[in-house]
Amino acid sequence: MIDKDGKNLGILSLREAIEKAKRQGLDLIQVTHKVQPPVCKIGDYGKYLYSLQKKARKSKVRQGGEMKEMRLGFNISLHDMETKAGKVIEFLEKGDKVRIELILRGREKALQNFAKEKIEKFLEIIKKRVAIKIERELKKERRGLGLIISKE
Repeated sequence: MIDKDGKNLGILSLREAIEKAKRQGLDLIQVTHKVQPPVCKIGDYGKYLYSLQKKARKSKVRQGGEMKEMRLGFNISLHDMETKAGKVIEFLEKGDKVRIELILRGREKALQNFAKEKIEKFLEIIKKRVAIKIERELKKERRGLGLIISKE
């Protein structure tokens, strides 16, 4: 058993450990059950859960991030494209994957070649500043065209 300051109190019975924790106004927390006898600690259970959640969030960040999405319009201007490319580069620098989608509506669906050129131009802007890897090739989707990229 370990007290709230981290000092080893030795091996105690379960009843003794619970009483000791109650006298201090704290909880008895089982740290690990893999060893015999199990290791327990006196402390605030809420704070313990919070620290576990914090560790889980940190490890999740290191794993490679999440999937971000950037939508482009069919009539997007060059300046707007550069602005959105800057945001995509930020996502890639953090380690996130980015799904790029160009939405096509109505008659725009007939001009898919023009839409592909727009996406290629967008990728060129990004490639000037960051080396990218295409995770999923550009393909036609229900609402338009889409692809997934990540940092190399």
